[in-house]
Amino acid sequence: MIQTACSWTLTGCIISTFNAHNPTDIVAGNQHWGHATSRDLYHWENQPIAIFPGAEGEGIFSGSAVIDVNNTSGFFPNQTDGVVAIYTLNTMEEETQEIAYSIDGGYTFTKYANNPVLSVNSTQFRDPKVIWYPATEKWIMVIAYSQDFVIGFYTSPNLKDWTHASNFTRHGLLGLQYECPNLVQIPMVANISVEDPLDPSNLVSSDMFLLQLSINPGAPLGGSISESFPGTFNGTHFTPVDLATRINDFGKDNYAGQFFYNIPATSPQVSIAWASNWQYSQVVPTGELEGFRSAMSVPRYNVLANTSRADYTLVSLPFDLSPIYSPNTSVASSSSLENSSLLYDYSSTIPSGALTFNMTITSIPAANVTGTANFTFMSSVTGESIRGGFYLGGDTPFFINRGYIRGFDNPFFTDKVSTNNLINADTQTFRLQVIIDRDILEVFLDNGLRSATTTFFPEGMLDTLIISSANLNPGVQVSADVWGLESTWGSNGTSLGNSTMKMGQQVRRDHLGHLYSR
Repeated sequence: MIQTACSWTLTGCIISTFNAHNPTDIVAGNQHWGHATSRDLYHWENQPIAIFPGAEGEGIFSGSAVIDVNNTSGFFPNQTDGVVAIYTLNTMEEETQEIAYSIDGGYTFTKYANNPVLSVNSTQFRDPKVIWYPATEKWIMVIAYSQDFVIGFYTSPNLKDWTHASNFTRHGLLGLQYECPNLVQIPMVANISVEDPLDPSNLVSSDMFLLQLSINPGAPLGGSISESFPGTFNGTHFTPVDLATRINDFGKDNYAGQFFYNIPATSPQVSIAWASNWQYSQVVPTGELEGFRSAMSVPRYNVLANTSRADYTLVSLPFDLSPIYSPNTSVASSSSLENSSLLYDYSSTIPSGALTFNMTITSIPAANVTGTANFTFMSSVTGESIRGGFYLGGDTPFFINRGYIRGFDNPFFTDKVSTNNLINADTQTFRLQVIIDRDILEVFLDNGLRSATTTFFPEGMLDTLIISSANLNPGVQVSADVWGLESTWGSNGTSLGNSTMKMGQQVRRDHLGHLYSR
């Protein structure tokens, strides 16, 4: 069961995720740090609980983990790969920051004897994210003074002694409170219009940082959401490039995303988010034997790009999906989808029920544009469907509609979301990538300039995909390719557990012969 992301650490070829975990229920509470490991960010193996509360009424809340290569903490005299966890200890009286260290790569932790390492006598002071800043050879912590709408910056030489450096106050959407801040150095792309913007030759090293924070409640669509601020950081102060508010995801189910630690600043930064919304996360359906209620988004590459309308736009694209292509060739395609449709029945060909497809529309005229491009995933048994589409004319809106899914009814479960996505004037091209699992849909528009995460809970399995276009201008060309994705659920039925990724969580329902209990 995942409630919110805590930290993500890249250690050699073993990737660890620590997550807020309740071992006694499938709702938030009784917070421990769960642990899972992976080699490709899609196949995860559940590990024993990493950090436990020390007493009744304590909770191990969100935080982060780092690799103390230089043994600045003094915990690791004989190794260069010691892991230090920095987390919020929550009690009724106060939220304080503690550390714990691991000599075995993050599988077991020993709490620091002189905890807490940071206290400001507040019940709303949490979610420390820590990074190493080479220029000053100090650790940097960003942390939320949640209901003061302040992100604090602290520095430390050793992870034990922290000095306040500056504040980032009342920026962006405020909501009720700030949560789960992140700070990461991030590269830029030279040209977002090329077919593969993440090609190494298109990456530009920069001194840009991204400060990300989450708010809950207070999102434009209600509930929780994440926003980000590009800017510069000098070791003590963060300065945003402008006063704009940039929302990370135009869907309703992407919150508290975390960036993996230890990825070179010159490479696309990798993140993963909680695919839910606090408005309904505690009550969405789950199978009786699942043992969890939430899941994560697909991992994402992240870079910044300057576009014709907005500088320093956050670009997010799916992490390499090739390890889970099944089969390793496309299962359906069309190179001439103009004003026509492609139908693919995957009820017997894709056991996982997970697919991805790419659609490309080229030669779009510069004026007097008409036409639509649409997709529908539907159940041939119940008639339920989730749909999306793009209007090439007007203000070029893109929409997702989960209102035809009947397995969950809640007044806050907004059934439609939309954004606008201007046609690229340099290429007159529109690109769309869609990933679907049994109950999560993610879309990426125009090389990741827009993205959305949407959960849905059907009464029957979705098993049919329809991709179509209509009323296009003469000369416009449309192509599409569909790929099956394998289950990432472990063969023993117990892999992933509280750290399940999307492509795995629903397969267990397959094995048990049911979808959801209602």
